[in-house]
Amino acid sequence: TKPLSWPTYLAPNIMPDHTNDKLYTTDSLYANPLQQVDAFAFDEAVVNVFPDMIKRSVPGYATIINMIGNLAERYAQPDSFCYDLGCSLGAATLAMRHRIQAANCSIVGVDNSAAMIARCQQVIAADSAEIDVALHCADLCEFPINNASVAVLNFTLQFIALQKRAAILRKIHDGLKPNGVLILSEKLAFDDEQHQALMIELHHNFKRANGYSDLEIAQKRSAIENVLIPETLAVHRQRLKDAGFSSVDVWFQCFNFASIIAIK
Repeated sequence: TKPLSWPTYLAPNIMPDHTNDKLYTTDSLYANPLQQVDAFAFDEAVVNVFPDMIKRSVPGYATIINMIGNLAERYAQPDSFCYDLGCSLGAATLAMRHRIQAANCSIVGVDNSAAMIARCQQVIAADSAEIDVALHCADLCEFPINNASVAVLNFTLQFIALQKRAAILRKIHDGLKPNGVLILSEKLAFDDEQHQALMIELHHNFKRANGYSDLEIAQKRSAIENVLIPETLAVHRQRLKDAGFSSVDVWFQCFNFASIIAIK
């Protein structure tokens, strides 16, 4: 299947142009001054602007999504499950669904946001691919992982409490079949203060170039700073090794956003 570009790849039969689609609107959540900036949450308001928010906020996101499909095609094993953990609107789910060739392989999508899962159900229902998809509104810390050949944590682990991250990765490792793969995408922090400041500056410039104002950038950062907790690449590598993965390496990075392949 020909790779689809964002946002068509997210919902090919629903929103060929997200700016004109009734389900999604331009992200203006932080465009006006707020007396109080509440903690960021994946609620209905975020769902309604999510494709635009991601496109304008995460450099390389479309590449990561397309390559998740590529990697799933390479690593999906017959008679196994592929997990999209923190599936949001199902971008990675669709990427895998349109590329997997392994027989009797199905996809499990999990997200703890009821609003995301409800909209994701519409996205999957509108998609024409035939691989079975089961969606669950659940806590990843409690959700079982079994008979998996591919697992995806695409900008998900960063929203989970620090003290719970190691256990989740161990559970994923233990639930993967031999030669199974975890694709872990995360926003990074850096030990070197000068480099950390540079990456933040370049990321903010990326957002400005995509139409966000300084007010929007500042208010979004205030909303998300205690919700999204980034870690260094070294911490991610060590935690994956400690979980039991035999091979851990970066396959993509742009500024302070990276994606890792970990192989069991």
